[in-house]
Amino acid sequence: MSSDLYREQILDHYRHPRNYGTLEDADISHEDHNPLCGDQVRFEVRLDDGGRVVQAAFTGRGCAISQATASMLTEAVQGKTLDDIKAMDQQTVLGLLGISLSPVRLKCALLPLKVLQAGIYRYESDKAGR
Repeated sequence: MSSDLYREQILDHYRHPRNYGTLEDADISHEDHNPLCGDQVRFEVRLDDGGRVVQAAFTGRGCAISQATASMLTEAVQGKTLDDIKAMDQQTVLGLLGISLSPVRLKCALLPLKVLQAGIYRYESDKAGR
């Protein structure tokens, strides 16, 4: 795919976000923001009995990169285990976006993954404490 096609895909996810909204009875819910630019993302995830993602949703505001990445992540995590998601990294996000980013834009792109993973760690910590 050319970088123009990837740019179009990013804009499409920004203009028409997938899985935008909230989930009733979410197992995982976490929110954070990037204080440098003001981007904000909230992730919500519902798990099946085996611990796989059956539904993911997000809400937020910010630049096209952060919001498109959040939209893409909701699709990418479907059917994944929490360990699969915790193993995702910067390369995973860059692979979804398909373009190289400046260090500042990289922070925007990584915010949704950071929020999702922090929510997972909090969920696991709460579950272990029960």
